Amino acid sequence: MTAYYNEIDPYAAQWLRNLINANLIAPGDVDERSIVDVDADDLKQYTQCHFFAGIGGWSLAARMARWPDDRPLWTGSCPCQPFSVAGKGEGQSDERHLWPNFHALIRARRPDVIMGEQVAAAVGKNWLDGVQSDLEDIDYSCGAAIVPACSVDAPHRRERLWFVADRRDGKRDVANSDLASEGEGWEQRGGQFGGSGGHPEGRARDVADADLAERRPNRTAWHVDDGEATGWFQGASHSWAGCRWFVADDGKARRFEPSICLLAHGVPARVGKLRAYGNAIVPQVAAEVIGAYLDCRR
Repeated sequence: MTAYYNEIDPYAAQWLRNLINANLIAPGDVDERSIVDVDADDLKQYTQCHFFAGIGGWSLAARMARWPDDRPLWTGSCPCQPFSVAGKGEGQSDERHLWPNFHALIRARRPDVIMGEQVAAAVGKNWLDGVQSDLEDIDYSCGAAIVPACSVDAPHRRERLWFVADRRDGKRDVANSDLASEGEGWEQRGGQFGGSGGHPEGRARDVADADLAERRPNRTAWHVDDGEATGWFQGASHSWAGCRWFVADDGKARRFEPSICLLAHGVPARVGKLRAYGNAIVPQVAAEVIGAYLDCRR
């Protein structure tokens, strides 16, 4: 069973190949063509298809959620520039609004499950309305929620819109499920992908707060061996225990993993890495979305 990855950025495409070779994401082929040039017949042999694949976040998230590589799944994180507050705000008139192309492939191939992500601002620009309408017209049930990265203890908000579409086959309607992972599904998993062990918004304010420098004004960078040392977390270790803190010129303290070098001037391939990381999803959040879907299917 082979996965298909569609990614036009050459640097990210090679990154995908490296991850495939290292068996960190599902084995498959990387196609560097634009989705505009992809024909539905090109996808016949593939079980999983990941469009706008970036550096393979959706495939990694699927593995984290114990979604088998040979289980059908389509994902797509359409370009955010038409709807991002940092963009020109041209919305559907922007040439980078590629949902219609993604939808055309979905309509032709009819995959069982589709998952995707977009900037939260797209909700106010009718992007989600269009996506849900298009999918419901071809007999999918849809569910969506805005979930921030800090819901899985990441040290930033990064609010994103997540959606799931499921072919209507008489089973539970995804539109009536709680995709935001609240209630029973979240408690059963205990925040397993982020380690917070609570409601996804329960620590959003604390985790997103970066004013630690005010409490430790004389430190420029330090190592934290346990979450309790910061006063931020109580109890057991979490996914960011053992992180490092960096205090920037703005007085804000930010966490980063020791294995990730800060992308300062002079770092090899800095621009490519910045572009790849900037376009990437947070796999731990996507894993929660996938896990919530699996819960409602059970």
